[in-house]
Amino acid sequence: MIRQTTKWTWHMISGVVVLVFLGLHMLITHLDDTLGWFNPSPGGSIAWENVVHRAQMLFFPITYVVLLAAALYHGFFGLKVILHELNPSLGMQRTVTGVLWVAGIVLFVIGVVTLIVAAGAA
Repeated sequence: MIRQTTKWTWHMISGVVVLVFLGLHMLITHLDDTLGWFNPSPGGSIAWENVVHRAQMLFFPITYVVLLAAALYHGFFGLKVILHELNPSLGMQRTVTGVLWVAGIVLFVIGVVTLIVAAGAA
């Protein structure tokens, strides 16, 4: 069984990962029109040619998967803590934890499959 301190540590680490990777995502998506580092084609960062170019770089799919995992863990762990603060019975706490784990895994799989399909379509 993982101690609560370890879970909180991962919650804080995932928050930092979300902050850094989401900041990187925003920088590349919204400021790269000016810088032109990752968008070789004209038309902005959402132009199809630029999306394909980024999808072919290994860096971007990896960072999107890490961002997805960190955001899901951070969000669902935070929701679990909030719901457990309501002092439900032990059985309800286990049910809430189980439902949140299943929801997180399902959403992670959907996100990764979507990324793989989108990269394949590129």
